[in-house]
Amino acid sequence: MIGVVAPTAAGRRLAARLAEAWSDEVRTHDGSVREQLAAAWAGSNVVVCFLATGATVRLIAPLLADKHTDPGVVCVDEAGRFAVALTGGHDGGANDAACRIGALLGAEPVITTATDSLGLPPLDTFGADLGFRLADPSPVARVTRALLDGSGAIVIADATWPVPPLPSGDRAAAPIAPDGSDATTPAPRLPAGKRGPIREAVTDQTHATTPVPPPPAGERDPIRGAVTASEAGPVRLVVSDRADATGDLVYRPPSLVVGVGASRGVTAEAVAGVVDAALAAGGLDPASVRALATVDLKADEAGILALAAERGWPLLTFPAQELATEDVPTPSEVVRAAVGTPSVAEAAALRAARDAGRSAQLVVPKQVTPTATAAVARLTPRGRLTIIGIGPGAEDLRTPRATAALRRASVVVGLDQYVDQVRHLLSPGARIVASVLGEESKRAREAVELATEGHAVALIGSGDAGLYAMASPALELAGADVEVDAVPGVTAALAAAALLGAPLGHDHAYISLSDLHTPWPVIVERLRAVAAADLVACLYNPRSKTRVAQFAESLEILSKHRPPDTPVGVVRDASRPGQRVHRTTLAELSSNPSIVDMRSVVLVGSSRTRLVAGRMVTPREYAWLS
Repeated sequence: MIGVVAPTAAGRRLAARLAEAWSDEVRTHDGSVREQLAAAWAGSNVVVCFLATGATVRLIAPLLADKHTDPGVVCVDEAGRFAVALTGGHDGGANDAACRIGALLGAEPVITTATDSLGLPPLDTFGADLGFRLADPSPVARVTRALLDGSGAIVIADATWPVPPLPSGDRAAAPIAPDGSDATTPAPRLPAGKRGPIREAVTDQTHATTPVPPPPAGERDPIRGAVTASEAGPVRLVVSDRADATGDLVYRPPSLVVGVGASRGVTAEAVAGVVDAALAAGGLDPASVRALATVDLKADEAGILALAAERGWPLLTFPAQELATEDVPTPSEVVRAAVGTPSVAEAAALRAARDAGRSAQLVVPKQVTPTATAAVARLTPRGRLTIIGIGPGAEDLRTPRATAALRRASVVVGLDQYVDQVRHLLSPGARIVASVLGEESKRAREAVELATEGHAVALIGSGDAGLYAMASPALELAGADVEVDAVPGVTAALAAAALLGAPLGHDHAYISLSDLHTPWPVIVERLRAVAAADLVACLYNPRSKTRVAQFAESLEILSKHRPPDTPVGVVRDASRPGQRVHRTTLAELSSNPSIVDMRSVVLVGSSRTRLVAGRMVTPREYAWLS
């Protein structure tokens, strides 16, 4: 919820714009400025003050108590030129709010938190989108200071999580092997066309087996024995569900599922007792429990429901016939006779953990009390593959969502020239896997492999990655063990069409003339169908230095169904330096095709497309209602 403080007419006008755009979030208040602030402070996650920063500081000073619980505060000047994140930049959400408000009002967001200024992930919310919780937030300021001073950071984890990138610092950080030695060396950018040691190049988390036993005497455990930044260069961020994990900062991932079984009428205390005993037996921290799980016959069991509510854990239930298919170490025929499955606690824990990850392992077998049982499973987290369309080339035609996704990725895979376009956007510590033109299958395979291993991978493509780009070859390979997200981009055809006028105003078709992967006879049949249907044709990969006959044949096919004066647009390097725009006709282009190359997009109008004031227009031909 966003509470607004706007004591002046100018401020109220700006506040009204917020309320109109975000009516379900914004709350305005009446009264004096202090009364408005008191009401906003009490009921809001973020407070927006349309006041000078000095005045706001004096007003909020008596109300500040704890940055982890106070609302974030954003100041907007009465001219609407700046949105200043004043307090609660991370925990209070002021930084994000300043950016949102800036985008809405056309104001410049002013964010002064050091990590944001330097493009580093804030350590107090590191992995928050993955469900991480800080075991102890008190060292955050000290560790952040070390990171800002160039110490660099390394993530040490029980499993590979798709975490954001971190800088290696002045002293290059490498993963720490279980014996305490450097497991790898940091990988530089791979030269174009070279396949490097992909796994070694990007692994920046130590992978410990599950469960991890203590090391032999005299050897250092990478999780239990992590040392402080002042002692050993890079700060160590430990991601572990083990209760005795130590490090500069320890994060609890949502990696555990507790399966429970119980007698009818079991008390919440009895369930809590066996659950806590199971976690203690495995040396596991309750903060890493993501859910309780049981058979659906126990979905209304009051004791289980009460414990789930008390701990804030979701309760997941499964049919007995599904649980009966799970392979568990301690099945019971007595339990089968009672509920229809030989296992409840172990089977439910495994099933729920596997559903949430890419695999699961039972780390604590069934613990038994007279009225309840509990078992614990640990999931193997899924990696993330984000397929990003970076647009046709111009900075202002790349979407904000694409920029944010690039900054979140720990590994970026792409064509070398496309990587060069976005290199300045990548966060410190991001790894790059670049390759040359013609290696699309290799890029797709590498991106999927890395995501399958658990990394946060961005696979980039020009324009929209789903249009003649990397989305389809990657998704042909990606399985259910990888989370996939796609960020759309402005395509070359759309960028070209905007320069030409409105050639895509009615039905149109995209056709690639490259016969590298599609036989030319198949392309010919598609061209004939598009020509006969009188669709505007957007031709990609139209003509290369050696492949010229195909383009000539394409124009001949279209000419059989179009008049010679059909408008045609040829746009080379749309939105990029050296952009060239040609407006011609089908007949003229057929006689002079040399203006077209592989960096061109050709838009051939339909029989209805015409030139209006020098612009290509394909009429919509709708009967508009007045």
